[in-house]
Amino acid sequence: MRVVFMGSPDMAIPSLLAASEVSDLVGVITQPPRRKGRGRKEVPSPVAVKAAEMGVETITPGEIKSDGFLELFRALEPDLALVVAYGKILPSRVLSVPRLGCVNVHASLLPELRGAAPIQWAIARGYRTTGVTLMQMDEGMDTGPILMQVKTDIGGDENASSLAGRLSEIAVQIVKEGVPALDEGRLTPTPQDDSNATYAPILKKEDGRIDWQMDSDQVARRVRAFVPWPGVYTHFKGKRLLITGAESMEWTGEEKPGTVIDAGRDGIDIVTGSGIFRIITLRPEGKREMSATEFLAGHIVSFGDTMGEEQGK
Repeated sequence: MRVVFMGSPDMAIPSLLAASEVSDLVGVITQPPRRKGRGRKEVPSPVAVKAAEMGVETITPGEIKSDGFLELFRALEPDLALVVAYGKILPSRVLSVPRLGCVNVHASLLPELRGAAPIQWAIARGYRTTGVTLMQMDEGMDTGPILMQVKTDIGGDENASSLAGRLSEIAVQIVKEGVPALDEGRLTPTPQDDSNATYAPILKKEDGRIDWQMDSDQVARRVRAFVPWPGVYTHFKGKRLLITGAESMEWTGEEKPGTVIDAGRDGIDIVTGSGIFRIITLRPEGKREMSATEFLAGHIVSFGDTMGEEQGK
């Protein structure tokens, strides 16, 4: 079976390699190079780099709705397009080119967590289970019929990076089983129940700002969820603090959310809407990551101090 792979980030690479094992991989479509770093040098996507190593023809269209791209795509004569974190919604005239259509490997148990950031929001919202779905694509955002699903538990201390790694390995299993099964007609599409749909929108920098009215569990989950970007941050005496390690604790008291109630060897304890948020490791603005103890050695943090956007202005 002739397969075209569409994907861009590192987590798509295991699926790319799996597709090459179970099909005739005739092309790779990935995002164009992006300018990065101080020199603004163009850097190809991780999938583009891997495809070049594999010697597979690679296309990096700036606009997938263009006639030029459609001509190139048709010329590959794909039986199937396998999409893993490509980063763009495919128009109907692209979806209709392969004989078996386009299928997407999505990092959630659809219809839960449709959208661009299912891994991060699964952790941030306290999901205990997630998984990977193989879905027949339509013109909606992750709305097509389900072909396969594999479930996994989310560890209590797991962050987005570790969960993404585990889900990428589950995706390998799905690709190796699902692509041949599709070719042989052994998968039955099951429509999604839209009434159970939830959404995982693309992350914005503002999502990482701590709202001290949240409960401490919510804030602690976001520290684990928003790794490596956008991170979770607050401000103290006018300086930005990126929180890299934290825990939550139960507490009852009358201090306002955002108030420091302790700062010592165990960390910096801050009141939230419900419970205490303890900072264990952090990265001050313009500095390296350090423990709370190291931070306290160079900064005075006292009972009653407050943290938040307005502090120090």
